[in-house]
Amino acid sequence: MEPKSVWESYSDKQLKDMHTFNDAYRVFLSESKTERECVDNIVNDIEKAGYVELQKVIASGKKLKKGDKVYAVNMNKNVVMFQIGSEPLEKGMNILGAHIDSPRLDLKQNPLYEEKGLALLDTHYYGGIKKYQWVTLPLALHGVIVKKDGTVAEISLGEEEDDPVFFISDILIHLAGDQMSKTAAKAVEGEALNIICGNKPIKMDSPIKMDKASKTKTAAAAKTSAKTTAAKKNAKEEAEEKAKEGVKAGVLAILKDLYGVEEEDFLSAEIEVVPAGKAREAGFDRSMIMSYGQDDRVCAYGSYKAMLAIKSVKRTACCILVDKEEIGSVGATGMQSRFFENIVAEVMNLTGSYSELLLRRCLANSLMLSSDVSAGFDPNYASCFEPKNSCYLGSGMVINKYTGSRGKYSSNDASAEYMAYIRKVLDEGNVIFQTAELGKVDQGGGGTIAYILAQYGMNVIDSGVAVLDMHAPWEVTSKADVYETYRGYIAFLNGEGM
Repeated sequence: MEPKSVWESYSDKQLKDMHTFNDAYRVFLSESKTERECVDNIVNDIEKAGYVELQKVIASGKKLKKGDKVYAVNMNKNVVMFQIGSEPLEKGMNILGAHIDSPRLDLKQNPLYEEKGLALLDTHYYGGIKKYQWVTLPLALHGVIVKKDGTVAEISLGEEEDDPVFFISDILIHLAGDQMSKTAAKAVEGEALNIICGNKPIKMDSPIKMDKASKTKTAAAAKTSAKTTAAKKNAKEEAEEKAKEGVKAGVLAILKDLYGVEEEDFLSAEIEVVPAGKAREAGFDRSMIMSYGQDDRVCAYGSYKAMLAIKSVKRTACCILVDKEEIGSVGATGMQSRFFENIVAEVMNLTGSYSELLLRRCLANSLMLSSDVSAGFDPNYASCFEPKNSCYLGSGMVINKYTGSRGKYSSNDASAEYMAYIRKVLDEGNVIFQTAELGKVDQGGGGTIAYILAQYGMNVIDSGVAVLDMHAPWEVTSKADVYETYRGYIAFLNGEGM
């Protein structure tokens, strides 16, 4: 079965719609480089489309009925959306589930230090990365710093044309004899992924003044030193020590000026280091998109946009966008938390049909597409793929009956009956799709959130977009696949069940 070309199947109108959809998608990618930014942008969009926050509905005492649209947010890192259908919820929902976290570098809690005239930030990488891909790139800082009084400083530095960028250095080729003899996994160590963020001591930058606390401390030291010789010595040593870290002090002064934060505020910060720059069109024909974070924001975007595109539905439509997938779906914002189950219970209660038994029936009777990316066939690394069971850029939505690795370990293997149902739904929606595995059997593998939802007894299958350079700082997708997968999600949400 040869893969079909989406490009050759589209009418002029479909091509126009595809380009319009992808233009908006590129903006989303450029403005949504962290989970928090994704949630903010998605909530702003869905509220314009009539979605109401679930807590407001609960507070109002109103009941939910067919056609109502509600959403809930968990810790600013998860979003779940519902459009109530005509069937009782106990008969199940049609669920799209994607993740909005991506591989990156996170600043450590005590990150800032100075060494030999350079200020640096210590990082801890998040998710599966090739560490050598992150050196000598322009990088940006995104995230939040929460002070003890609860105020939040939002950080976004490195994206605008007049913003400074940050970088991780690499050894020059002339001195790389030892490095070049190492394996790729060891060529750049995790502890060497330190961000260079400054070089100018504070005393050389006249516009930057010492903060009041530093002034008070210096004045107090001067007053004490006038009293005793010992105090003078201590003050001198302290001043010399500060002079040794003048670059670090300069960085702290800038952070104080820009965001009103102190060094200790890093203890309660979440700052992510990501590639700087906007999503771009790729290729002479502009047929592809190159951007950071397409795993899995390409599926998250298509999923929530599909929710906005559907009209009246028979089965309640649901979209879950979660965090922590790249590190095992753990924690309070990962798919393994009870957040989703609790919110479904709240929704059922608002429809007047909640009980523990009905909740279990609802989850078990639901159908789900685990919306996640797949490894697109790469001619430069053809030996890693089995061509008959690979997905190809430009050939439409990808269906993975199973994922996992080396003997399907840790996979969700969808049933033949559910696979047949998905084929029927997509064919009826005139959606071009392809099936794939994640590379050759013994080459490697990967997983998604599919197996977690399958624990409820629901039918789950993986589906999404083919990606080149997955988990690299810049990933590539085909515009045709981005749009066709969105169309596939719409067809699925409109499905009437098995």
